[in-house]
Amino acid sequence: MAKKFDLLVFDWDGTLLDSTGAIVDAVQAACRDLDLPEPSDEHARYVIGLGLADALRHSAPDLSEDRFPQMVERYRHHYLSRDHELQMFEGACELIVELHSAGFLLAVATGKSRMGLDRAMLHCGLGAYFSATRCADECFSKPHPQMLEELMAEFSVSPERTLMIGDTTHDLQMAINAGVAGLAVDYGAHPANSLAAMSPLACVHDIKALAKWLREHA
Repeated sequence: MAKKFDLLVFDWDGTLLDSTGAIVDAVQAACRDLDLPEPSDEHARYVIGLGLADALRHSAPDLSEDRFPQMVERYRHHYLSRDHELQMFEGACELIVELHSAGFLLAVATGKSRMGLDRAMLHCGLGAYFSATRCADECFSKPHPQMLEELMAEFSVSPERTLMIGDTTHDLQMAINAGVAGLAVDYGAHPANSLAAMSPLACVHDIKALAKWLREHA
């Protein structure tokens, strides 16, 4: 069957890496360290997918600018204390290998920093399967379309041949802003009803369902 898409762009946290809980815990712990109101789980989950600066400013809107570096330091301290424990979702590594073997161009567009993504790639061993990656400290944060626009330009792939796969409304809004199709996964940060409101091609419930959808429709 002919492929509908040439370039598949994956979000990382909450889409391939099971890190939502660790991020929520780190945001809340950083707020406690600075004696700031602790955001609810729902609010902390909402900011996942944004670049770190945007995410922390949403989480602690009353934080003065001069204390912001402290917030960043405390978040990184708490997240990195668990970073080595985080695992890819079951079946995610096998899916990436399968898609690469099928001839798709694979890329990542993430709210992680370059250092953070490189560390995660090294840990999971998938770096060789992705042709390119974009991070929030080298592009505008989602939902700005820059990450997708740069990836499409790098490989001369048109928007109609590109698919963005992610677990947040930020991912899907970035896809809309870039004129590309979006595919939602609801096992990560944002709930299914919020994702469905962005009109993705589909909303899948686990990696197994994601793999099945891609085999049948991508």
